[in-house]
Formats: sequence, C-alpha cells, structure tokens
Amino acid sequence: MSDQTKSPVSFSVNVARLPKKGMEVVIEADAEQRAALAAAHDLSAVERFTAKLEVNSWKRGGVKVAGHVRADIVQACIVTLDPVAETVDEEVSALFLPENSKLMVPRRSAEGEILLDAEGDDAPEPFTGDTVDVGQLAEEFFALGINPYPRKAGVGVEPAADGSEDEKRGPLYEKLQALKKKP
Repeated sequence: MSDQTKSPVSFSVNVARLPKKGMEVVIEADAEQRAALAAAHDLSAVERFTAKLEVNSWKRGGVKVAGHVRADIVQACIVTLDPVAETVDEEVSALFLPENSKLMVPRRSAEGEILLDAEGDDAPEPFTGDTVDVGQLAEEFFALGINPYPRKAGVGVEPAADGSEDEKRGPLYEKLQALKKKP
C-alpha cells in the first residue's frame, strides 16, 4: 500500500492493540469523502461508499483483513459521455506482516529462484510501524471494482448494417474520427 497519498477513507488499526477476538471496522463515507473518492478515481460521483471489514491477528505480528466494499457510483459512458449509474461490490481479503518479519522472506529453489504459486493465495503485504490502514485497503478494492468501460444501455459503436456511418455513435466517436483526419 502506498504511503504517498492518504486515502479519503483512511482508517488505521493499531496492530499491537488489536483484541484477540479481532475487531469489526465499518466505514461509511460522508459527502466530503465521497467527493474525494470520485475525484481520485475520475468518477462523476460516488453516491454511497461502505466498507465492512473484520480485522484479526494473523501469525507473528501480522494482520488478516476480510470483508466487503459496496458503493454506488456514476461514471461517464465511454460512447456518449452520458451518466451511467453502477454498483461496486467487492470482496476484500488481505494479509499483512511487519516488514522485518522472517515470514516475509520468499521461498527459494535450490538455484536461488523465488518460488511462486500461481494458484495460491497472494503473498502478505509488508507494513511499517504498528498500524495498518484498512481504509486504504478498502479503497484499493473499490478501485478494482470500477468498470473501466462504462456504457449506457443500448449504445454501441458497431458500423451500420449497410456500411454507412452510424450517426448515433456519440461525441467521443466524432472526436476520434476528427483526430484521424488531421494531418
């Protein structure tokens, strides 16, 4: 996780003070946080953002985070630029270990190559200090759930059946055609 920019929904959990039975973290973004999320992810709007996460101790000083992120967003259609309402519903699952943990050392073959299991779980992420930002994690999974090519229902970019130009392609198509004609 990047420490360069703080997430609008940042929520740090102190690993040393984590209860033995774990803790539930519920993040419901307010209007200012939703506006910041929309700006950060190039969305027209984030109408709702909720993360429900279960944070538990894991192995030696590590943390296991599991839960869901749900959001209602509005994006611009890639064809017409009209608003398109969509829902993000992503399962969150991640493991964290202190950066100096011996468990962070990857397994190696006899030749010294790092061994990875393509079908296995993701490797734990390192964290520095005594806190893990589960809000940042929730935002990362939110970003994964955003449709990169939102399209308004019934809008397409296929050529007309008779081979003529289809006038219902929208302003983005017209801009692309104008760029193609420029010398």
